[in-house]
Order: sequence, then C-alpha cells, then structure tokens
Amino acid sequence: MGPWICCLCSGVADPLMLLLVLALGCNPSTAATASPSVPHVKPSYSFGRTFLGLDKCNACIGTSICKKFFKEEIRFDTWLSSHLKLPPSSLLSYSGNYTDDAKSWRLVDITRLTSKYQHDRADKRICTSLLGSRSCSLERALRRTQRFQKWLRAKRLTPDLVQGLPSPLLRCPSQRLLDRIVRRYAEVPDAGSIYMDHLTDRDKLRLLYTLAVNSHPILLQIFPDVEGWPFPRYLGSCGRLVVSASTRPLRDFFSSAPEVAADLALQLLAVLRSMATNDLHYFFYFTHVDAGTFGVFSNGHLFIRDASTLGIIDREEGSQLIDGQQEYKDIFSCLTVDCQSAFVPCDSIREKHSLVMVCQDLLPKLLAGKFLPPVQVRVDTFLQRCAHGLGDSQGANEAMAELAEILRPLRSCDSRFAYRYPDCRYSDKY
Repeated sequence: MGPWICCLCSGVADPLMLLLVLALGCNPSTAATASPSVPHVKPSYSFGRTFLGLDKCNACIGTSICKKFFKEEIRFDTWLSSHLKLPPSSLLSYSGNYTDDAKSWRLVDITRLTSKYQHDRADKRICTSLLGSRSCSLERALRRTQRFQKWLRAKRLTPDLVQGLPSPLLRCPSQRLLDRIVRRYAEVPDAGSIYMDHLTDRDKLRLLYTLAVNSHPILLQIFPDVEGWPFPRYLGSCGRLVVSASTRPLRDFFSSAPEVAADLALQLLAVLRSMATNDLHYFFYFTHVDAGTFGVFSNGHLFIRDASTLGIIDREEGSQLIDGQQEYKDIFSCLTVDCQSAFVPCDSIREKHSLVMVCQDLLPKLLAGKFLPPVQVRVDTFLQRCAHGLGDSQGANEAMAELAEILRPLRSCDSRFAYRYPDCRYSDKY
C-alpha cells in the first residue's frame, strides 16, 4: 500500500504525469528526474571472421571491400527484417544491398568462390598433404610449396607459374593474358604494371589462391563492364566473399512471355558473338553452361553471371604452354577439382563450341513452346540441328545469324526492355 499512498498523496493532477509515475514504480522523485526521450540504440551485427572467410586469409580472395561490411554499407537481405542476423554460411550466394552514401541503395550479389563444403575439404587437404595435420595455418602451409616459392622470386607472371591450375582461364595462357591479369588485379591499390613488384607476398598468395579455386572474380576485374564486356561489375571482396552487381539468373525467365524470351535469346547470341570476335582478339569459350551461367539486370540486359567456366584462347599470341606443362599437378591443382581431371587440348576448341552448348542446354528451355506453330517449328528445327553440332557446312556466325533472323521480328519495344528503350522506337539497330 505504501507506493499507492505515496502516489495518491503526491497531489498529481495531470493524468499523463500520473501514468508516468505509476510506470516508474510510483516514485515521484524518479518521475521528476526521468528524461522524456530515451536515445534509440541502433541494432548492429558483429561480423564473425569465420563467416567472411577472413580467418582463412591469405588463402582468400582479398580484403578490398571489408570496410563496407563492417560499416553496414553492404547489408544482406535478412538485415531488412526486425531480427538482425547473418544468413546461413552454407549458401553459395546471397542477395544484398550496397550504398556509397547511406541514402541510395542498390542490389548486389554476394558470392563464395565455391561451397563451404568444398572450401572446408580443400582446407583439410592443404593441411594433411603439406603438413600432415588435420588443421593448420593455411598461409604457412601454402607458402612452403614449390609453386609459391617460384611466385615469390618471379618478377612477372609467366605461363610456367600457372601450369596445372584447373581454371579454364589458364588452360591456354598467353603472356599477354597473364600480363593483363597482373596489370588489372583490383585487390591491390597501385595496379597498372605488368611486373609484380607492386604485389606483396600476401597479394601474390591471394592471387594464386583465387586463380586456383575460381577465376570468376579475376575475369570480372580484367574485362570490366565499363569497357563493354558482358560481365557484372566487380565491387570488391572480403575474405572468401565476392561482391558484384546483381543479376537474376536466366532460369527465372524460362517461363517468360514470348517477346521476352526472344529478346533474351537474341542477347545471348550477341554475347556469344562478342566472345568469339572482339578488338582484343581473345576467343572466349565455355567449358560448361547451365541455367545460372547467364543473368539479367533489372533493365533487361543479359550478362554472363558466372564466368568460372570461361576459357580464353589468345588469337594474337596463341598459347605459350609447352607440351606437358598442362599435366603438371600440385596442391593448387586439386583444391576444388579431382586431381585426375583431364585438360581439354587448346587446339581442340572449335568456333561452334559455346553455341552448341547453349543450343543443347539453354535455348530449348528458354524458347520451348513460346511461339505460334510456323515459327516454333523453325526454332525447334534449328535448335535440334545446332545441338548436334551444325555439321561442317555452317559456321557459328552463319548459324547465329540464321536464328537471329527468326527471332528478331518476335521481340517488342517497350519499357520492359529499358536497356534499349526508347531508342528501339527510332532505330532498327535496337
């Protein structure tokens, strides 16, 4: 009864003050000193080094964008909910939001080089094969390898330093391509030279590790979208996570309207054409394609979403690996693939290689049952012939032109295709 008597005897006339006094335990002195506004503490998540993969550095991609993670200028979609939490570490990719000014946000893709299972398996393999233990310092183990010791002594990245690495990018390397990798390596602040003097020992290990596990981020760096290459923009990396501009996978459009499917198929053909014929005389080819290889931006523009299966042949210099160098194997050859995996000889890659793959695995899913019978029959007939290799009488360019002629009248010009609208209203070029 004491507190109630205190409240009643305090002579509080204002009902709002009475409620405040009751809420504070009916202590008038407490009510008198209570602040009317309590500062709101913004919820925050303390990143774990393990989630980002920073605990594995320098067996990682880099650290160029870590500050944005820690400053919450890169946020996972789950952060938009009331419960601030990180998504499961077992996922291969995440959708996120990125800002430079804390006001405007844009979608980004946050991806791992490979699955957590593959990473863990590779880490264990490094420790057991190099140091004979179940766990170890990955950097210390990898620094002891013969390959990395050669990297430390090297002034320039040469074909013998990448021999036996499993990345398709490096199966047919030219010195010109390797110079481009070093000159445009974005995880160092002062790139620009073909010589590796500006790379520290740490930088060299990160570059070697990335090339050995998944060359996707390297391709995004050396062939940037601002120069017209069909890749999403590389924004940076942190530990074992890569951040790039967001795209929706092509699989999301398999059930799209006929005019959308026709437009995407035409863009896909244009990408293949640019990969085979460009001013730098690099011939790009796929070793594998699936429904996630290509992606579509919000403006309808199609890009290569996953560049990990892209190989490159330098038509200007050719491959500078000597016979037998591709068969060289070490720990870097076996981090994510079977050490017994056979390389495809460079001279066996034909001009039609990527087109045939796309005809087998992607275009039928995108174009099946989309059009009226006369057109659909022509499309299906072409895809069947293309999937079987097109024969010797027709080259890749002629085949792509044939399919483009069928599809071009089927696409439309409206705001759904923002990448070419409204230009398409005034020019047949778009």
